[in-house]
Amino acid sequence: MKKDIHPEYFEDAVIKCACGSTYKVGSTLKEISVELCSNCHPFYTGKQKIIDTARRVEKFETRLGKKVEKITKKKVKRQKRDELKKEKREEAEKAEA
Repeated sequence: MKKDIHPEYFEDAVIKCACGSTYKVGSTLKEISVELCSNCHPFYTGKQKIIDTARRVEKFETRLGKKVEKITKKKVKRQKRDELKKEKREEAEKAEA
């Protein structure tokens, strides 16, 4: 077996989670940072946690908001148009009578 080809092994390596939990394990890295652990993972806790590293959720919510706004504008225009048509029909009926 060759010597000096294996990485250094740390018996007291620390894993730090974004929620604040820390674990001591053996690893070739001295410190490891993770976003999820068993204390904060939705599968184990039953709580939903949105991790948005690239602003995907915010972008989706803004697109959804624009879409809803557009739909409500269309509904308002349609209602105004329907009211005008109704008024014209009533005027036409009065003129015929």
